[in-house]
Amino acid sequence: MKIGYARVSTVNQDLEAQLQQLRNENCDKIYAEKISGVKTERAEFKKAINELKEGDTLVVTKIDRFARNTRNALEIIQELFDRGVRVHILNMGIIENTPTGKLIFSVFSAFAQFERDMIVERTTEGKELAKQQEGYKEGRPKKYTKKYLDNAMDMLQRYSYNQVSEMTGISKSTLIRAKRKIKMQN
Repeated sequence: MKIGYARVSTVNQDLEAQLQQLRNENCDKIYAEKISGVKTERAEFKKAINELKEGDTLVVTKIDRFARNTRNALEIIQELFDRGVRVHILNMGIIENTPTGKLIFSVFSAFAQFERDMIVERTTEGKELAKQQEGYKEGRPKKYTKKYLDNAMDMLQRYSYNQVSEMTGISKSTLIRAKRKIKMQN
């Protein structure tokens, strides 16, 4: 049996490309989740691993979907090899339970961890530089200006939340939060 596993790190990312690759690989069953790879509890991955039996194949699209870091990857792959499970990483090929196969897997997983570490480092450096800029604010920028929200609050005197939301494009929950904020300031 071929069991596929797909993962993206955030709920805003799309799993479809990975799922399509796993379907093209004729996986009998596919597990997917939206969770950071650094999380130790990946429920769907655990289900996939637990379902694998001797002679089965675990299929993932890329090595960085497989494990949190090099050490974790080596532990997982050794456990699977010990159980007689094959591992197929689509952008690498089938990982053989041989000294050469383990070496190649170790090198590629080390590069995947290095790449992730470099992304984290660059992101941290970028944040530190941004914090030094005048007017820096942590987090996502406001979607609506104060003037636009004030206009929507005025409209709420005459129309319902749903009507104002439809007319302005501002979600009902944002309107409720803005109105609550005004009440707390008064």
